[in-house]
Amino acid sequence: MKYADVIIDNRSEETDYFFTYGCKDEIPEVGSKVYVPFGRGDKLREAYVFRVFDGDENEIKGLKYISSVDPDIILTQEMLDTTLFIKRRVLCKTIDGLKCFLPAGKAPKRKREKPYKDISTCGEAAKALTDEQESVLSEMKPCIEKDTYNIFLLHGVTGSGKTEVYMRMIEECLKQGKTAIMMVPEISLTKQIIEQFFARFGRINTAVIHSRITAGQRYDEWMRIRRGEARIVIGARSAVFAPLENIGIIIMDEEHETSYKSDKTPKYDTLDIAVKRAKKFNAILLLGSATPSVVSTKRAEEGIYKRLTMSKRYNNVPLPTVKTVDMRKELLSGNRSIISNVLYEEINECLNSGKQAILFLNRRGYAPYISCIECGYVIRCPECGISLTYHKGADKASCHYCGYSMTPPKGCTECGSQFIKYTGTGTEMLQEITEEMFPGAQIARLDLDTVSRKGSIDEILNNFKKGKTDILIGTQLVAKGLDFRNVRAVGIVSADISLNIPDFRSSERTFQLITQAAGRAGRGDEPGNVIIQAYTPEHYAIQAAAAQDYERFYDTEIRIRESLSYPPFGDLMQAVIASSNEDNAKECAEDFYKKMISIAGNERSNFLPPRRAPIAKANGKYRYQIVIKCPKGRKTAYLAALSEAKKDMSLQFKKKKATLSFDVNPYSFV
Repeated sequence: MKYADVIIDNRSEETDYFFTYGCKDEIPEVGSKVYVPFGRGDKLREAYVFRVFDGDENEIKGLKYISSVDPDIILTQEMLDTTLFIKRRVLCKTIDGLKCFLPAGKAPKRKREKPYKDISTCGEAAKALTDEQESVLSEMKPCIEKDTYNIFLLHGVTGSGKTEVYMRMIEECLKQGKTAIMMVPEISLTKQIIEQFFARFGRINTAVIHSRITAGQRYDEWMRIRRGEARIVIGARSAVFAPLENIGIIIMDEEHETSYKSDKTPKYDTLDIAVKRAKKFNAILLLGSATPSVVSTKRAEEGIYKRLTMSKRYNNVPLPTVKTVDMRKELLSGNRSIISNVLYEEINECLNSGKQAILFLNRRGYAPYISCIECGYVIRCPECGISLTYHKGADKASCHYCGYSMTPPKGCTECGSQFIKYTGTGTEMLQEITEEMFPGAQIARLDLDTVSRKGSIDEILNNFKKGKTDILIGTQLVAKGLDFRNVRAVGIVSADISLNIPDFRSSERTFQLITQAAGRAGRGDEPGNVIIQAYTPEHYAIQAAAAQDYERFYDTEIRIRESLSYPPFGDLMQAVIASSNEDNAKECAEDFYKKMISIAGNERSNFLPPRRAPIAKANGKYRYQIVIKCPKGRKTAYLAALSEAKKDMSLQFKKKKATLSFDVNPYSFV
């Protein structure tokens, strides 16, 4: 008699363990998707086989049998092992980790349109390599040839030709009969890289996986990959789960980007998954960035990664000239505009010489706050309690956290005053101001509000590429991966906004955003100019970014991190307890805290007592958080303790209708 241990596709924490079924008519392979009777009504449910084994021939009382096997969906043992790794790493349910590997959508009833069908696939000759490109390739190629696992950190300035290095390494993998994963942080803004890969490797050999294509198209691409038809996968963070075998290289371009950290269950770090899979296949993990994360640079210093450097732009094109403007002095001189006099003159010269400009402001909407002049009341989201952002085009006040929106009131709902003001500046207001200052210029905006319509991103970027747009205004979307030769000027408006984010990485994030945005200037034949506007230009992150000096920033930041035992000198963990009843949320948080410190013993001081989360209510649930400072080298032990406490508290959480979620090194403690 054959038996199978399966994981049921079920939401309940109480069913997150293996169920044993008998195999009658068809014996499934490990990794198969099957249908099984489950629960009192024996309703058929989807399940996934983790083990098949021989057992007693005698009938087991109450044993149920697998009903059928899906012939199309089967995962490898490596994928199952990685699923269990995710479960241990982020304390999620097994099925949540497993679904990362599964295709979206369903099998088609008729032939579907392929994604990116309009992209040209004309062959493109490889570019001549610079000495620096040759040098870094010579370091990595032997690992592919000898099947040697290694992690390389490629620190290359913006415009140094990292993409060509990626493609040469993938070519080497294909020659050796291996496969490759190429990840980018914002797939919606990297049509350029898809064009390059299609041209170099062909559409048939390359699959694209990300959330901007339909679920059906994702299913089709998944099946092409699983059948071995596509040997290269391009995508955002979900591409790390591509069902490839014999992986030779995994590439994370712009490895420092926060989008590589999932903020939804399971809250995995893409880097952790990439390391796990690369080890399994004796593959290379290549991390590329002009502004590597502090953690990655420290790991390179410790010898965990091998650091490679490309310090010059391709063909020795000079880096842009950078000027910093103190906006406090602008105010004192009588200029109350968000555009400084220096930036105004630079844009003017750009327009007069037929060049283009990019303005970067990492805050969308028209105004971040709507407040009463008389009593000071600020309109807030009734679900989250955070201030609503005004969007003038839609005439809506919206919550950027939960999506709630309302028509802004004509007067103050607290004191009845009719004097309401819109405070602060977002990209929508910046566009309005810029249009008034430069009435003859063609101006476009690129942010989440303007790219909701399908194809709008490509339309905006194509118009800019063709010179139909003179000034492109945008959030961090314009700071990633754009390579336009006619951009002479980049203006970074309110460069210090991100310093106020509740995250220990806020200085690092500020440095990276400024440096990346500045890197869009001067990629053609003429040097570029960058204007950084800030109210705190003396901050070390802004000064280092203005000097284009990564080492200067790193040396300061790493000392601060060490003094506070922040990553990479330890880990920060966040447990969030939520319930629609605030008393239940508070009680569960306090009891969970007591349970954790009883398990922690001598290390209980590293567990901070529960308190209301910065966003104390979200989606109708009250939220309490517990922050844990985990010493370096103790992550596995701490996660095991948290898992034990979670298991012990499961019945209480169910009774109080409370939920518990974990995040390791979150990018925002909200």
